[in-house]
Amino acid sequence: MSIVQSRRRFLAALSSVTAAAVIRSSRSFAQDAPPETTTVRLAKIPGICIAPQYVAEDLLRAEGFTDIRYVATTPGIPAALSLARSEVDFTANFAPTFVIPIDAGEPITIVGGEHIGCFELFAREGIRSIPDLKGKNVGVLGFGSSQHVFLSTMAAHVGLDPTKDIHWVTSSAPRPMELFAEGKIDAFLGFPPEPQELRARNIGRVIVNSILDRPWSQYFCCVLAARRDYVREHPVATKRVLRAIIKAADLCSTEPTRVAQHIVDGGFTPRYDHALQALKEIPYARWRDYNVEDTVRFYALRLREAGMIKSSPNKILAEGTDWRLWNELKRELKG
Repeated sequence: MSIVQSRRRFLAALSSVTAAAVIRSSRSFAQDAPPETTTVRLAKIPGICIAPQYVAEDLLRAEGFTDIRYVATTPGIPAALSLARSEVDFTANFAPTFVIPIDAGEPITIVGGEHIGCFELFAREGIRSIPDLKGKNVGVLGFGSSQHVFLSTMAAHVGLDPTKDIHWVTSSAPRPMELFAEGKIDAFLGFPPEPQELRARNIGRVIVNSILDRPWSQYFCCVLAARRDYVREHPVATKRVLRAIIKAADLCSTEPTRVAQHIVDGGFTPRYDHALQALKEIPYARWRDYNVEDTVRFYALRLREAGMIKSSPNKILAEGTDWRLWNELKRELKG
């Protein structure tokens, strides 16, 4: 199937899936003013889990945006800093990777949630839980990566000192997944499509799955954040971006086969089978059931335990979040 044919089928599915939502929210659309800007820049980060922002393009056009750009960025804290540097306007990312730069005073505003879970902690035989990582070689892409931040919070939560008790092995080439597959490290934290690939190769065992295992499964994994000036200067546009991405999250849940093909055709991930498996595993449609403010508070506490921030959760919430539009949209799009 050609890319053009695939896109046409995807757009047909998009129209049918979102029609009911558009009807339900038509009154709210009428109340919204036109967006203050018709330009929006979204981060393009390797991986599958933030698929909603990759399939939101046509929903964004329906919201009045005519200039929609995807800007390649590095995942983790660098992606968050791309907001602070005005390189992008919005991105979804692992919640703590926003909290750390907010603590440092960067102009970032978390505006909503996206999905629950996606990380899986793989370990060799003999390692059964996070405390067993003490003294072990654990692979991450780099310090400040989502994997490093999440594993540090996990370690601190069970009483380990992540700076002293874990031997971090940083590597981007070869990636930690390959080092783990070759037996050169003891554990690593993977996110889609890495867990799907390791399972297909029958390598390693999972000791933590953030979709299923408490306390991590009780909070958003990835949240949506924006450049602070964009939120302040373009509140209507911000609401429209957020609405498009929320609807795209629902689409990931209801139409995973078409979404998987779309993100492969768009160059966001290489393999359809891994993309489809990840989309079916991540509970995108449950964004209504989770509290994004509780997520930020929870991870701010964990980051303080790990010595990675100094601010209190209340300060992070006061200086780096704005839930007004998120709460409006939850009321509009309920059901």
